[in-house]
Amino acid sequence: MKRLPILLLVAVIAVRQAVADRILVLGETVAVKDTHSDFLNSIKERGHELTVRAADDSQLSLFKHGQLIFDHLFILAPGVQVFGGSLSPKEISKFVDAGGNVLVAAGSNIGDALRELAVEHGFEFDEAGTSVIDHHNYDQSLDSGDHTTIVVGKDQLINSELIVGSSSKLSPVLFKGVGLVSGKANNLALSIVKASGTSYSFDPKSRRVVNPSIAGSRILLVGGLQSRNNARIVFSGSVEFFSNAFFASKTNSVNPSVQKGASGNSELATSIAKWVMKESGVLRVKSVNHHKKGETVPPAEDYFITEDVVYTIEIEELKNGKWVPFQGKDVQLEFVRIDPFVRSTLKTIMGVSQLHSNFPMYLEFSNSW
Repeated sequence: MKRLPILLLVAVIAVRQAVADRILVLGETVAVKDTHSDFLNSIKERGHELTVRAADDSQLSLFKHGQLIFDHLFILAPGVQVFGGSLSPKEISKFVDAGGNVLVAAGSNIGDALRELAVEHGFEFDEAGTSVIDHHNYDQSLDSGDHTTIVVGKDQLINSELIVGSSSKLSPVLFKGVGLVSGKANNLALSIVKASGTSYSFDPKSRRVVNPSIAGSRILLVGGLQSRNNARIVFSGSVEFFSNAFFASKTNSVNPSVQKGASGNSELATSIAKWVMKESGVLRVKSVNHHKKGETVPPAEDYFITEDVVYTIEIEELKNGKWVPFQGKDVQLEFVRIDPFVRSTLKTIMGVSQLHSNFPMYLEFSNSW
């Protein structure tokens, strides 16, 4: 009789401790504490510890005796050419490899340091001096005439409430800065905010526009990824997106179909920050149990074909700082021999659901999953 290996569950669990996260915030100067105080204070109010430094500070470091000094790194210094201290794009990549999370906000004056850092993670910012331009969606009140202060609609956001919040309730947001693209080989890339189809990236001071390097929705205004070790990284082309000025501004798009009103920058920036800091989109497995039907404990050896197996798993999601039952509809279970030969999407139901495979065997999934 053919035998099946004991059921194995491979789960990636992000565990959060009930302590304040440590965040290093880098600005071109420490004045970022004032120009972006609304954004930074919203993070403080959630119980986190912020350390604000200039990006060229000679004492900067992310590790001490091989251990992380900070949990997160926020870089709000678009023009930095070379980081201070021991920081470098490669050192920041080591920080990510060690589980640190990074948020980067650039601008049209982008320096080499941020462009190199983006390439390290499968993205590429356009050249310094370029801006995202949109003649059909600029802000009539805030724009200086080059159509680079853009009003972004909710249809340009990724369809993920965990990352951008409730986009259906979000007001248009303001963006002014440089565009970026994800590399073709970057399979983990997330297009968090795309440019509109009428936008393009070019030097706004140029008298003639000839073959823009990137155009349309291929341009990312905000991109991100979750790496295979669960570390998260976000690249925004606009440091002003997170500024007090854009948080407090009202939008006045040249596009008549876009309603005027308070900008949604504060809400969107907060949602993105929560995601990159793993305050949202985090799961943990509370318990796992599997056994033969009619029994209560796993078998001492293996399962046999034609035996009925009951598999139960409890998954929790972190919401507003509390662990609550996860209500997802895309959790899958695999039975593996050499290759997966039973794969099923588990359903959140009361009672029992069954899966029939091509083999003379079936599984029963009970309890909440």
